[in-house]
Amino acid sequence: MKLDTRSKKPKIYNIAALSVLEGAVLAAMLHLAENVRLLWANLSLVIYFALVIVMLADALRKQIQWNLYSYNTILYIGFILFSLFLLGIHAWAAAQSRSLGLQFHEQEMVHALLGSAKGYMKLTSPFLYAFSIALFVSNISLIRHEGRRFVNILGIILSLLLVAGEMIILLLDRALSSTGSTQVLPHLLVNLGAAFYLYFECMTIGTIAADTIAARYIPEPDKDFLIVLGCGLRKDGTPTPLLKGRLDLALDFYRKQLALTGRDAIFVCSGGQGPDEVCSEAASMRDYLHEEGVDPLHILTEDQSTDTAENMRFSKDKIHAVDPDGKVAFFTTNYHVFRAGLKARRVKMRAVGMGAPTRWYFWPNAAVREFVGLLTEHRNKQAAVLGTMAAVYTILTVLAYR
Repeated sequence: MKLDTRSKKPKIYNIAALSVLEGAVLAAMLHLAENVRLLWANLSLVIYFALVIVMLADALRKQIQWNLYSYNTILYIGFILFSLFLLGIHAWAAAQSRSLGLQFHEQEMVHALLGSAKGYMKLTSPFLYAFSIALFVSNISLIRHEGRRFVNILGIILSLLLVAGEMIILLLDRALSSTGSTQVLPHLLVNLGAAFYLYFECMTIGTIAADTIAARYIPEPDKDFLIVLGCGLRKDGTPTPLLKGRLDLALDFYRKQLALTGRDAIFVCSGGQGPDEVCSEAASMRDYLHEEGVDPLHILTEDQSTDTAENMRFSKDKIHAVDPDGKVAFFTTNYHVFRAGLKARRVKMRAVGMGAPTRWYFWPNAAVREFVGLLTEHRNKQAAVLGTMAAVYTILTVLAYR
């Protein structure tokens, strides 16, 4: 699938309209409860979630074609998975209700909807435990290779909190079930905790999938400018292995494009000088490319940036001074492609990226930092989605245990 082939952002108003229609259908069934079997209510929800999945998948396809580097990509992937789970739950419930011939009542549907977060959390618990173990082990290796800094133990702390939190929620839920408690507050705590984990797992899986798609994407060999993002230098001013990997990836793309299409490209070396660096990252990258045989006339240096956002903004200025309509690719490390692409779109530069591989023990911790960065950059969306989920599960809990 090719990126940048659409000029309009996809909309999902059709899902909102379908949800209103499904709500009306269920309300009508409740009104006619004595004459409606639970089978038909569950079949109605199976059809609803199947259509939601189709609509979300179509929106995801269009989103990737319009802009892969968007938070919407993560949302679509995460909620496709959750909708698949709900479809399976209601398909199973339909089979059960068919054999038992149950009638449709409000309480059955409320409890079914209320249990969705807990059910999803239980189903995906192997993923969460595996992710936490991988995060813990990789951070031990990271500390051995990179030293004991707080950022290097962040993954250990997070993995322990994830496992402990899930175990507490599941144990409390089991205790409430065994005692038959109908107190609203304990059930509300369990359901809100499960909803939080549901959202976290959907977003984590969505982020991993979006990062993987972004990192493995190979741009079309038609680029005019190749931005290489800086990431630190050795004490002697030469590129670190991480930065060298980015440069080598860009060189490989440059040479293949030249061989396949005869189309030349201009390198944009982007990176300022840190307080402990003997020269700017841009200058070091320029010298490395010189040594690899790149014509100095095909290299631009941007040596003022201090972070990814400035990399993209200042590189865009350099590019537009030469050719405002030039096609752009950027090169970074695999875990960083998605967020770097997002920064490029923030400055209205349509660029696609490639990711250089990194050591296995570095990737999980870096991926967590990228994930946290994505969440904090979209605080309003997080508040809106989590607030809506909290309101829905609070209402369902009160209805179930009032």
